[in-house]
Amino acid sequence: MRRPKGIKTRKAVAKRFKITAGGKAVRFHAGRRHLAQTKNAHRLRRLGKTAVVDATDAYRITQNLPFSH
Repeated sequence: MRRPKGIKTRKAVAKRFKITAGGKAVRFHAGRRHLAQTKNAHRLRRLGKTAVVDATDAYRITQNLPFSH
């Protein structure tokens, strides 16, 4: 069977970013996956929280996530 035409979600973007209810794009911080013993607790707590994507990149992210906004 053939897949119907239409817009598709870019899955690589969907795994990395999330759109909030207000329409902002949110990302995770880098640098938390390994070598955690050399980083202090305050730094690791900060890296665990999400961050709002910069306005210059937010447009491209929302375009690749058509069903999120």
